[in-house]
Amino acid sequence: MSFFATLMALLLEQAKSLSRDNPVYAGVRAWVQWLSRNLDAGEQRHGWLAWTVAVLLPTALAMGMHWLLVSLVGWPLAMAWHVLVLYVTLGFRQFSHHFTRIRHALESGDEDQARQYLADWQQVDADDLPRREIVRHVIEYSVLAAHRHVFGVLACYSIGSALGLGPAGAVFFRMAEYASRFARQSGPPAPMVQGAFETVAAKAWMVVDWLPSRLTALSFAVVGNFEEAIDGWRFQTQHFPNDNDGVILAATAGAIDVRLGGVALRARSVDIDAAAPLQIQGDGATTPGRDPEVAHLRSVVGLVWRSVVVWMLLLALLTLARLLG
Repeated sequence: MSFFATLMALLLEQAKSLSRDNPVYAGVRAWVQWLSRNLDAGEQRHGWLAWTVAVLLPTALAMGMHWLLVSLVGWPLAMAWHVLVLYVTLGFRQFSHHFTRIRHALESGDEDQARQYLADWQQVDADDLPRREIVRHVIEYSVLAAHRHVFGVLACYSIGSALGLGPAGAVFFRMAEYASRFARQSGPPAPMVQGAFETVAAKAWMVVDWLPSRLTALSFAVVGNFEEAIDGWRFQTQHFPNDNDGVILAATAGAIDVRLGGVALRARSVDIDAAAPLQIQGDGATTPGRDPEVAHLRSVVGLVWRSVVVWMLLLALLTLARLLG
């Protein structure tokens, strides 16, 4: 079931992606905002209470619906539920249009337009950014977005499906990621976020993303330059402040032989409807590899799609094993 549900969800998402202001995203936004305002009184236990309700309640509902449909109705409607959940939580179209616009602008030689697209996407100050640095930042932002919107979801969904939890893993991962992103929003007109919820959401996200980030890095290594990707994973991760993101970026750098890391862009103030700037500034050091070039953007596309094939093969094997078992 997991293979066919994922395939159908990806095809649906490619045909018709959800808009950023769709009712589901708006509901999640209102849900987390309400909990952070009403349950977080500034103490750690209040922050954990808000995070637990925000993340685990939707996860439990997704799992409960799966069990209900399987036991009372049958697998066809259960698979439809999987497809619906994956359609909401999984997808390239939630970020790929930004990557495509910047890539086309760079290929046409319009660096000013590429800078503007990058600034609009990540709400950062990209003025006077050299061409090489535009490419580097696009690669970094894109592979992390691919992990958070695609590969991390696939990893948690695969694990949850193998354990009989239905699509609960996909919901758990996306809700934990959104809670972390919500909590680090700053500046007007962002909703009030107490310090306890912000701290708790960041800590919880580090734990939740520990295994998925390493599975994403491993998939990049398998479909790219394996030896260099693993070396980057082992020796270059410390150049990035977030260990989980650092593993992915270091593995990406080795997999396609590109130099990543260095100085991050200054973030603008953003609201809760915008994607929070990814925090990837480290100690200023860079990974080994060639200077970023526009050709590396094609390599990133190939790396991502080959990784999708690997994950689909894995899901196919899991589905076959469950059918034969």
